[in-house]
Amino acid sequence: MPATGAQHVLRLDGPEGPVTATVAELAASLRRVRVGATEIVQDYPADALPSGASGIVLVPWPNRVRDGRWVLDGKPQQLDLSEPSKGNASHGLLRNTGYRVADRTESAVTLAATVFPQHGYPFHLETSVRYSLTVSGIDVEHRVRNVGEGAAPFGVGCHPYLRVGDVPMRDLTVTVSGDRMLETDDRSLPVREVPVAGTERDLRTGAALRGLDLDTAYTGLEVVEGRVRHRVSAPDGTAVELAADPVFRWAQVFTNDVYATEHGLVDAVAVEPMTCPADALNSGTDLLRLEAGEQWVASWSLALIVP
Repeated sequence: MPATGAQHVLRLDGPEGPVTATVAELAASLRRVRVGATEIVQDYPADALPSGASGIVLVPWPNRVRDGRWVLDGKPQQLDLSEPSKGNASHGLLRNTGYRVADRTESAVTLAATVFPQHGYPFHLETSVRYSLTVSGIDVEHRVRNVGEGAAPFGVGCHPYLRVGDVPMRDLTVTVSGDRMLETDDRSLPVREVPVAGTERDLRTGAALRGLDLDTAYTGLEVVEGRVRHRVSAPDGTAVELAADPVFRWAQVFTNDVYATEHGLVDAVAVEPMTCPADALNSGTDLLRLEAGEQWVASWSLALIVP
């Protein structure tokens, strides 16, 4: 058994050739998506832990919680510090959890995992993520159900690393419609929300990644035809589009050179759909709440765009 558990390989025949994907049991990580001959998600070895949280599902919060501490109804809560180098609780509670198969076809798989009540997060959630291939890429649907007592605060995100075939990351252009971004401190925690206008990190009309280092959360996203849309484009116009329900009010863009150095693979850029920003359990910014017995459903997708 590989270090990332069972590997769920999906396939769908499309007009541009077969569409394939690989989803790992560990953290329901989206390891690979290929449309015809073009890779659109950065792969990593099945026997290696996901570098930079590659492809993993982020629940019940994305990004970080400062010192792992927050307050619930006047009572201090202390989460485990899963990012000890910066003293944070990072990327939720399921990043080291194996997801069980709830449903499976040749072109789709639904994986489920439970968030049990625990110190720092005393809520009981049943979660699932469904990966379903399309002729141009993949659809991803998240479900969260509160099976415990009391209203549960939560957020959801995912951490895909996008590529356009073999085009090096530094030759790509990234477009994100957000008109505001978070400035962060040396612990990657929010300091203030500021306009993007007039800065090198303004991605609204597309920005070349050569020489641009980003680990930046964007909001104020434009809704086009019912979805927020982000794009990573190659010089020839071929692109990968991430389209998400408007509840994904935030997009984290992370230029990561780790793949090239650790695995000898094409480097990639993370474009992460998130319902809330870092430290939302403390700030309350766009934090969702789920009453006992309620279910939340939202989705996003990846598609290869060929000019």
